[in-house]
Amino acid sequence: MKKAITILFLFLIACLKIHSQQQVIKNNLLPKGYYKAYVDNNDTIAIIDLKEVYIYAPYKFKNNREKIKYMKLVRDVKRTLPYAKLVYETLIETYEYIQYMPEKEQQEHLKRMEKELFKQYKPELKKLTLSQGKLLIKLINRECNQSSYSIVKAFLGSFRAGFWNFFAGIFGASLKTEYDPDGKDAMIEKIVILVENGQI
Repeated sequence: MKKAITILFLFLIACLKIHSQQQVIKNNLLPKGYYKAYVDNNDTIAIIDLKEVYIYAPYKFKNNREKIKYMKLVRDVKRTLPYAKLVYETLIETYEYIQYMPEKEQQEHLKRMEKELFKQYKPELKKLTLSQGKLLIKLINRECNQSSYSIVKAFLGSFRAGFWNFFAGIFGASLKTEYDPDGKDAMIEKIVILVENGQI
């Protein structure tokens, strides 16, 4: 028993010694916002978190028309990506909020929220071009991992989801459009990654 207590005591001392060697040092010489460091044999080593950097080969355009098309796609992604992220954040927030509400209160809340969202974002979204609208549908699918149709159906029911899908179909779009980052939407995916990391 005495031997076990001695071993436990030595183990605790060893742990404390290791912990004291890796102390966090606040130092104004490190880059702004980063104050983590540890001491190793009288040497202070900074701990800095770096962002991932994505490097893609530069696009080789066959002609000027292809270059203009690419530049328009970059512009459209920059314009629509914030809305897709907003949809995701609103979706999560709404789901968490209505999760414990009775069914009747959920429907009332969703109707009220739909009116508020229409009032706030309709003027801005009306300014989107048709290609930007189609891109927004794809980016919503990318952010939420489900189609816009599925989202509308889950919150507003299949009848209203069908109505909005029909309405989108009038303009040549579909709320059921899937996002394919490895196939036909590979260029969009690369642009999104570069935009998210501030590289373009």
